[in-house]
Amino acid sequence: MYWITDGSAAFRDGSKGGAGAANRGAFHNIVDNGPPPGLLGYVGDEPVGWVRILPRNSLPGLSRSRLFSTDLPTDGVWSISCFVIRAKWRRQGLTEQLARAAVRHARENGARAVEAYPTDTEARKSTSAVYLGLASTFRRLGFEEVQRKAPEKPMMRLFLT
Repeated sequence: MYWITDGSAAFRDGSKGGAGAANRGAFHNIVDNGPPPGLLGYVGDEPVGWVRILPRNSLPGLSRSRLFSTDLPTDGVWSISCFVIRAKWRRQGLTEQLARAAVRHARENGARAVEAYPTDTEARKSTSAVYLGLASTFRRLGFEEVQRKAPEKPMMRLFLT
């Protein structure tokens, strides 16, 4: 919910001290009322992962971020801003499969580019933000680095047009 909230205080207040239910409730509201906040990945009938894919301009947290605010054009840019993979399914390539599906979804909905905010473990190991994916995954998919404000946090885009 961090990228969706209007301010970091809203996230902080909704996620600390047992108040996580507020974030869960807000997320359920988004699911119920749309637009869909992402895509689910399944293996057979089992849900194993999720990726958030939405137009960048619908994620106000990005424009207030010291790492991902930008002067680059953002019209028509969609953002992959979160992955969740169930523990027993990690390290099996599901992040890449979900990213591919997210790109297809964005393209089908008129995106001109898809942006990601992965961790670059080659620059400096950081395990705190791997839920944003790994830069190596996005490089394999053809994403290009367009901005870097911290050694381990590139902003990458795949241009679709």
